[in-house]
Amino acid sequence: MSVQFDTRPAAYGVIIRDGAILLAYWKQGGKEGWTLPGGGLDLAEHPVDGCQREIFEETGYLAEIGTMVGIDVGYWPAGTRLDGADRDFQSLRLVYEATVTGGELRPEVDGSTTHAAWIPLDELGGLNRVSLVDEALRLYRERPVNGKIS
Repeated sequence: MSVQFDTRPAAYGVIIRDGAILLAYWKQGGKEGWTLPGGGLDLAEHPVDGCQREIFEETGYLAEIGTMVGIDVGYWPAGTRLDGADRDFQSLRLVYEATVTGGELRPEVDGSTTHAAWIPLDELGGLNRVSLVDEALRLYRERPVNGKIS
């Protein structure tokens, strides 16, 4: 018998400029923290298009999506999910290098993030952030050929 679980593909952008990284502040279901701009893909949406859409929705910036730096897998067992579902949950998070090409920084409207900001890389250690931020920065720095860090 196979295990029944839900899967959600998502795409995120690592955007670094002048020693700072663009992050969005996520707040949902009593949990919160800084995260990369990005999120879940719509049905039949290509990850590059979804990444651009999510970056714009959460930050107001238009972005060019560059090289995929890797894939992070998030896992939440049944009973710990924010939506209350009683099935295990897996998120396949495709992480891309991205560059701002236009737009203006502004907060998301009616979404899961409250605001976005450029955070100096040397100040990340003291921030409340989701694990994806650290994993994505490792992928960005290490550039594993197969997209997976050990």
